[in-house]
Amino acid sequence: MVHTELDLRERRVIEDMLNAKMPVSKIATEIGRHRSTIYRDIKRNGFVDEELPQLSGYYGMVAQKTARDRRARRRKLVRLIDLRKAVITQLKEGWSPEQIAGRLQFEGQPVRVSHETIYAYVYGPDGQSKSLARYLPNRRKKRQPRHSRRSRGLVFPPDRSIHERPAYVKTRETFGEWEGDLMIFERAQGKMNVASLVERKTRFAVLFRNNDRSSTHLMNKLMDVFEPLPQLARKSITFDRGIEFRHWRKLKPGIGTEAWFCDPQAPWQKGSVENLNKRARRYLPRDTPVAALSNRDMKSICDRLNGTPRKCLGWRTPTEAFRDELMKLR
Repeated sequence: MVHTELDLRERRVIEDMLNAKMPVSKIATEIGRHRSTIYRDIKRNGFVDEELPQLSGYYGMVAQKTARDRRARRRKLVRLIDLRKAVITQLKEGWSPEQIAGRLQFEGQPVRVSHETIYAYVYGPDGQSKSLARYLPNRRKKRQPRHSRRSRGLVFPPDRSIHERPAYVKTRETFGEWEGDLMIFERAQGKMNVASLVERKTRFAVLFRNNDRSSTHLMNKLMDVFEPLPQLARKSITFDRGIEFRHWRKLKPGIGTEAWFCDPQAPWQKGSVENLNKRARRYLPRDTPVAALSNRDMKSICDRLNGTPRKCLGWRTPTEAFRDELMKLR
């Protein structure tokens, strides 16, 4: 298995480069990591002082200790034999992890463990080798991470509603406001899909292939596609409330792009990308073998869509309109 944990040397490099105001993409290149790894470590292991916020930040030594302590908590059931035996005994008696953790606290045991740690052990390699999941009252083949069990209201909070989006976005007055969606294909194509994005003012289209509908994969790919653009050319994206977009929070710290969301069951609120999808279906019908589409194929389709004159653009093509807007940013 590939080792993915950052070490102290890498964390010190991250600290130094952040202090030098270097972008995360350059930090990732410098230490040979994916930039999502850097973002995640900054978020999870950064230091936060609520009383003295000016002291908050990323410190290599602090981040290393925080990560080490987290691993130690997770490994508690591996290291402590008596605790592990007690937990397994109660699991076999039909107790839930919450009941086991709660009872340890009620009895005032000097060594305790949280229900999350028990779940992590049960569904981890050690627990799977002992088939412990079968003793859980509500068992799954694989445990869902905590963030995936949030209600939709928390995944897509009210302050990200399309009704809170600045009014100028709706009028198409400003450049850099996008809409995004997924084009889904027949079941025979598996989980493969195509992401569709359109810039609202110029109708410039971007299409790229996804091998699955994982939100993490989609957002990372989207950031890779958008990163070469100037910041003012990627100010916001409006999505529907599909669970594929639940990791939208990556966009702001990743590429400085805001995310907005349509009302439930209201795809017409992102009419530009819906219109793009209809146009793209001429080249990507639902029975398209998505796995066979190359990057060159996707670029060819985008070139066709963006090279067609549009009445709403005064018969300019989206490519021409997009290029004109980019020139204004220089």
